[in-house]
This record gives sequence, structure tokens and C-alpha cells, in this order.
Amino acid sequence: MVTLKPLQWAKYFQALAPGLHKHTAVSSELIKLKNAEMVDVQKWPLFTVLNSQEISLIRQACVFGTSGNEAIYITHNDEVYALGLNCSNCLGTGDNQSTIVPKKLDVLCGKKIVSFSYGSGPHVILATEDGEIYAWGHNGYSQLGNGTTNQGISPLQVSTNLVNKKVTEVACGSHHSMALTSDGEVFAWGYNNCGQVGSGSTANQPTPRKVSNCLQNKVVVGIACGQTSSMAVLDNGEVYAWGYNGNGQLGLGNSGNQLTPCRLTGLQGYCVLQIASGYAHSLALTDEGLLYVWGANTYGQLGTGNKVNQLSPVHIMVEKERIVEIAACHSSHTSAAKTQNGQVYMWGQCRGQSIVLPHLSHFSCTDDVFACFATPANMWRMLSIEHDDFMTIAQSLKKEFDNPETSDLKFSVDGKYIHVHKAVLKIRCEHFRSMFQSHWNEDLKEVIEINQFSYPVYRAFLEYLYTDNVDLPPEDAIGLLDLATSYCENRLKKLCQRIIKRGITVENAFSLLSAAVRYEAEDLEEFCFKFCVNHLTEVTQTETFWQFDGCLLKEFISRASKCGAFKN
Repeated sequence: MVTLKPLQWAKYFQALAPGLHKHTAVSSELIKLKNAEMVDVQKWPLFTVLNSQEISLIRQACVFGTSGNEAIYITHNDEVYALGLNCSNCLGTGDNQSTIVPKKLDVLCGKKIVSFSYGSGPHVILATEDGEIYAWGHNGYSQLGNGTTNQGISPLQVSTNLVNKKVTEVACGSHHSMALTSDGEVFAWGYNNCGQVGSGSTANQPTPRKVSNCLQNKVVVGIACGQTSSMAVLDNGEVYAWGYNGNGQLGLGNSGNQLTPCRLTGLQGYCVLQIASGYAHSLALTDEGLLYVWGANTYGQLGTGNKVNQLSPVHIMVEKERIVEIAACHSSHTSAAKTQNGQVYMWGQCRGQSIVLPHLSHFSCTDDVFACFATPANMWRMLSIEHDDFMTIAQSLKKEFDNPETSDLKFSVDGKYIHVHKAVLKIRCEHFRSMFQSHWNEDLKEVIEINQFSYPVYRAFLEYLYTDNVDLPPEDAIGLLDLATSYCENRLKKLCQRIIKRGITVENAFSLLSAAVRYEAEDLEEFCFKFCVNHLTEVTQTETFWQFDGCLLKEFISRASKCGAFKN
């Protein structure tokens, strides 16, 4: 997947004549290197093993592998970590052991990674801000570019034929690799059974080799790889493709393999900004926001409404508004696109289903399509996670709880103030909504005294209205259960019962049972009763058991006897 660089486009259009009609309209949205969507990396299951602190440190991340079971991530201070299954040593940790605990890759720390790609072995290639390439993992076809077929257990720099070259982007197919330099040159190496290296032969290429032929003296600004095919887009918007073409993924109008780059004449007259390669299908986005597709269509990944392969580019989503981003990944048969107003469409193989027409999803970014629907659930690009100062509505509400600077109401409980906002209370609680509607006026105090509940209990209740969460010990949760019952907060009652259940002991079991009876919490009452019966001897020997009134004791003994608790 590639996107043209803004500076390259600026130079390109400055050089063109003013009357270049349709090629001159380029949306700034289209030339961004990466979008600024807020993406939650925990949508990928592998990241759920990290705690919230570790997640907050992530700046970039990529999930890859034959089953989406490996991940690399970079922190805000440029430390690089790997975790997962470690097939073919693809984690680069120096051993072949899988790890659920992130391991630091010291050799890459501080390198500032700008491009990352992976193959099916898998093997991994990345480029740093200084233009260096590092590679590791599976190397059965010399896809690491080090001149051998020995697996790479740790990141090693690839330098052959790249001395004094600054690499800006890398791409991987199944078992071949490509690199794009700042001069617009393309280098390729690795498996070459179908000509995907572009050398003019089918001999494997053990080290980086410049792809020339039809690309000679041309400036390439983006590259992409299918499983066994390669693509490049030039600074003038032309697209070239080479390699395996059995499904028409090269878009040349035939199904014959190509050993050297060939221009897609089917896109002549269009200025292509982005290209993307799936397993065996391809996508291209023009500067007018038009989407063209071609190649394999077994799963409907072309979005044409059928499953017929296309040997030449076909325009889809004709009736939709302008497309600003396209996405595909060489490890899957899934496609996605985003429109100018932020709508995200998906099609192809989605969780085992074949979706043959672009389907409007509820997602806000194309990355989520691959997290939730692609098989495997690999990322189609390295994500840049923008934590910044952005907060969700829920986070903002939580932050403003008990904030005297923004509040317009105070509760006084046990001599302590709790600062809140009338609007939040009215929206979240029927008790306050009724109170404010029937009694609130300009003469009403801005401080409300609360006498029937303790400070910890009332503060926990108000905080619950801001956060939906309760953090109280079981003893105080009984008081909150009383409040929830009084204020008819049924969900809060359930949360309190859950807290109480988790904190039940022999010492407090009977007092909790008493509270459950008093507050008509039937589920909690049944739970506490069973606990008392199961630990009958210990419970009846506690001081709290004999401190309760005779009616409750009689009721408990009668009910317990019916359950056979006193049988020998």
C-alpha cells in the first residue's frame, strides 16, 4: 500500500503546465502519508495481553504473521518491542522462543522506523529515518537480501548495492522484498519464480538489485507487493506491474507472467495517487477520487458484484462520493476504502463470508476492517497511534468529576464537599432529574446537604454517574446498595451486589445476608444464604451471627433446615 509524498507531488505539479485539466485537482487529504484516526490497538487480540500503562506508551505498531500472532511496536521514546508466536524467528529476539511478554529489540531502539513490511514466511523488512534497511525472519529464498538462505534470528542491516542510498519505503510479498529510495529508484530481491523481482529472469535474487528496464530514468514514488507480484506508481501517476499474473493481478489485460515492469495501459489518462495489493488482487486510487480494481475475485474482493476475475482495471463505487483512501494486504483477500465524509466500506473475504459489493461499515478507519474482519487479522500498514491530548467523552467526564473549577453544584457530606455538574446529574439520574425539575430555581442553594449516607458512599455514587464504574470495599458497597435502592438505580444495584459477592467471608456473610434482605436484593440474598449454609459451622460461631434480631435468625434457621443443613 502506498501514498504519494506531498513534496514529490508539489514538485510534480509545479513542473506541469497550468492547463493540465483533470490532473491538477489534488485533495490535500489524499497526499497525507498516514491518516490521523484514533485507532485502538487492542482491537487486535495480541495487544490485550498488555496493561494500560504499556498500551499508553505505544506510538507505532504492526500485527503480522501467518495467523496474525506476531507484533512489533515502538514506544514514544523510540524503544522497539516484539511479542507473539515467533514463527521462523520473525520477532527478531535472537532466539526461536514465543513470548507473551514484550521483548526489547535493542539494535532497533532509537532508529526511528519510517516503513515496515512483512512476508508470509514470515520475514520482516523495515526502513529507518536515516534510510537504513534491517531484515530478519524466514530466508529460504534470500528474501532478507544478505546473500544467504540462513534464517535471521535478529535484525541485520541490508547494505549490498544500497550504500549511499536512502531507503524511504519497503514492501514485502510472500517471499520477496522491495525497497524504494529517496531518488525514486526501486530495488528488489528474494523469490523470483514468477519474475516478481523484475530482473528479466526467474532466478532468485540473493541481494538487492535495481529494477530498471521500463523504470529506467523514471521516478517511482510508491511500491506495493502481492503474494508473488509487484507494483510501482510514478511521480506522473503511471502504474507499472510485474511478476505473477495468473489471476490478472497485474492489470495488463492478459494472464501471462511478466519478468520486467509493464505499464498499465488500462489506467492511461488517469493520475494514480495510491496503489494497494491484496493476496492476488489490486486497487488504484486516482487524484479525482476514483477507485479501480483488477485481479482475483474468488471472494468478491474486487467489489464488482460477482466473483469473476478482471484482467484489466474496472471502476467501482461509481455512485459513491469521492474516495480518499484504499486498503488491502497481501496476506488476505479483503478490501476497504474510505470516502471523503469518513464512511468506511469493506468487501471481499470478511470473517469467512464473501461480500461481493462494497458494504458500508460502522468503522471510522480502514484499519478496523482488517482488525475485525480480515483473515488473518494482520495490519495492512504500520499504525501510528496518536495519543496526544485527545480525550473521549467518557474520559472527559471522568476528568471533570469533583472539579471545583467547572462545577456548578456542591454536595456536602460529613463536612466534605463533592463538586458536580447539574446537567450531568439530570442526564444520568432520574432522581436528580425529578428533583431539579420540581424544586430547582434561582433561590435554591448551590450546596446540597446529604445526611442519610456516608461520604465514601455518596462520593462513589456521584462518581458512578460520571464513569459507570464503582470502586468500593464490600462493607461500603452495602451502603451504596441502600442508596441505589432508594434512588431506583437498578444497574447500580447489580454492580453493588457483584462487589459484595466478591468480598463475602465467613465473618461478614450473615451481615451481608441481612443487608440483602433489607434492600430486597433477591439475587444477592440467595447467594449469601447459600454461602452461609455451605459454611454453616463457621458462620454460626461468629459474633456477628448472634448480634442480629431473632426474626432474621429464626427465618434463616427455618430455611436452612428445609435445605437439609442440619442433617447428620
